[in-house]
Amino acid sequence: MKAFQDYYPENVAHCYGCGRLNTQGHQIKTYWEGDESVTRFRPEPYLTSVPGYAYGGLVASLIDCHSTGTAAAAMYRQQGREMDSLPAFRFVTGSLHVDFLKPTPLDVELEVRGRVKEIKGRKVVIETTVSAAGVATARGEVVAIQMPDSFGSTPPA
Repeated sequence: MKAFQDYYPENVAHCYGCGRLNTQGHQIKTYWEGDESVTRFRPEPYLTSVPGYAYGGLVASLIDCHSTGTAAAAMYRQQGREMDSLPAFRFVTGSLHVDFLKPTPLDVELEVRGRVKEIKGRKVVIETTVSAAGVATARGEVVAIQMPDSFGSTPPA
């Protein structure tokens, strides 16, 4: 089964968090489990804030990239289209809100779960929770905005 991110067109598959073409990045993989999207990620020790715990930027990045991937998959699902059909849906972050509930440990696999809160035009709102060993460590909400077709086709001047 292919992850949502495996369907991203090459010109927009370089993101540090979710781009399959970024060999230095996290390369997260997200899938549907019923009405929720799920990513599982094991942080490397260098992603530390204080010994034993992940830095907040990693947690925010997981929420961000998981949510934009979920937004794309949700739009395909709403329209009854396969994720490899054209034109491709790809989303960028319009806003990101994260509440850190507890320190996120480094020594366990993290589970990132998202739910679609709203789809309205080119905007999709996703609520996402990061958990470690079944304990929620962060919650976030992302307003994802559908990219224009020209975005990513040429580098900025």
